[in-house]
Amino acid sequence: MSGPDCTTANSTCPAERAAAPAANAAAAAAAWRTPLELGVLGAIWGGSFLFMRVAASDFGPLPLVEARLLLGALVLTPFLWRARAQFTPGLWLRIAGIAAINSVTPFALFAWGAERAPAGIGAITNAMTVMFTALVAYLFYGERIDARRLAGLVAGFVGVAVLASGRTSGGGSIWQAALAGTAAALLYGFGINLVRRHLTPYPPAAVAAATLIAGALLLAPLAFFTWPAHAIGAASWAAAILLGTVCTGTAFVLYYRLIARVGAARASTVTYLIPLFGVLWAWLLLGEPLTPTMALAGVLILAGVALSQRRVARA
Repeated sequence: MSGPDCTTANSTCPAERAAAPAANAAAAAAAWRTPLELGVLGAIWGGSFLFMRVAASDFGPLPLVEARLLLGALVLTPFLWRARAQFTPGLWLRIAGIAAINSVTPFALFAWGAERAPAGIGAITNAMTVMFTALVAYLFYGERIDARRLAGLVAGFVGVAVLASGRTSGGGSIWQAALAGTAAALLYGFGINLVRRHLTPYPPAAVAAATLIAGALLLAPLAFFTWPAHAIGAASWAAAILLGTVCTGTAFVLYYRLIARVGAARASTVTYLIPLFGVLWAWLLLGEPLTPTMALAGVLILAGVALSQRRVARA
């Protein structure tokens, strides 16, 4: 042997003594980094509804979504470039179809709703995505749905009904925006299931980039013909740029990093934070009040999300 025996119970190798503090430090860093990054991601995605509220009336829904897709793709394109050899023409066609369902149409529905109702409405209905993902998996892919998940779905739908019945502080109806947000969450539910079954062999960040690029190309003609004739204000441009680069491109990078480190189940808990931050930013920065109807609907929907989440057994 080239060195002393370090395997006895009463001795410790110098290398082990040196490595122990580093391992402890890494574990401690992971313990605080994951909650911090979940909080940051929830704040970013909650802010997307604020930025849509600011910019949608100036841009119009389709031009705003086009800007969002292009700017998000710009941030993520380096990931796609590294994996470009895997993306065949057939795969691009598949991605284009999924992009229409999972990006273009729901983004447009949320932007359309943002023209008509407070930012918190879209943020609250977005939380239905988790439940719709489970419902689509049950109806179309034969996945089991137990009584707990069914109760979660019922609670969520009641929450949407309560939300749609509410009015703004000025007396305006919000049912159209609530239904648009719910339809967008339903499309996300389809899109997530399609991504799981058709795109999982490919690098997630590269798939996200390809989806945004395909969506931007699909929407480009409609965005061009509906582009506003008037000058777009600086505040709307700033909101659109932040929506695309931060809330879409940067957020995807952060989300996939979380999935790689802590798994999809734990990363998906960011769903609980998005409505809270969406309402908070709208209140702080736009002065939009939280109405009793919004509060009740938010509690019901988030309770439904909590019930519909699977408990993942850990060894």
